[in-house]
Amino acid sequence: MLRTGFIRRAACFRPLKASVPSYRPLSFTAFRLNKNQEITKSAAQELASAKEASDLIGPGGREGEVPTDIEQATGLERLELLAELSGQDAFDMKPLDASRKGTLNDPIIVTSLDPYRHIGCSGSPSGSHDLIWMTVNEHKPRRCPECGSVYKLKYNGDPHASHH
Repeated sequence: MLRTGFIRRAACFRPLKASVPSYRPLSFTAFRLNKNQEITKSAAQELASAKEASDLIGPGGREGEVPTDIEQATGLERLELLAELSGQDAFDMKPLDASRKGTLNDPIIVTSLDPYRHIGCSGSPSGSHDLIWMTVNEHKPRRCPECGSVYKLKYNGDPHASHH
C-alpha cells in the first residue's frame, strides 16, 4: 500500500521536472574561486586603509544572519585575518634561523611587538639538543645554556605604549 502511494506521487511530479528550463549551473569550485577573489581584494583594500585601532572593528552580521569570522572579528584578530586574506603575514610567524649558531657579534634576531618574546632553542643544526625555552627581552641578548647560541630581540612595537 505504501509503495503504491509513492509511485503515484512520483508519477504526479514527473511532468514538473520536464517543464524546468535546462541551464548549466556554475560549479561550486568556480563559485568559491570568484567569491574568494572578491574577499581577497576587499581585505587588501581594508588592510591598506586601516590607520588606527578603531579601523579594525568589523561591520558585524546583518540582521537575521549569523556573521562570518571576518564580519565579527575586531582588533588584532581582524588585522591577522585581513593580512592572511591578502597574502601577508601580520605577525612574522616563520621559524627562526637555525642554520647557524648566533654569537655576541652576530646574534640571531628575534622580532616582536612586545618588549619580550618566548623562544625555543633546539640547537644548530636544528634538533641537535632538546628544546630549551627562554625569554628574550629588549635590554640584553640571551644565550642558550645548552649550545651557546645567542638571541637578540628587535622591538617593533610602539615605544610609548603602556604594557601590563
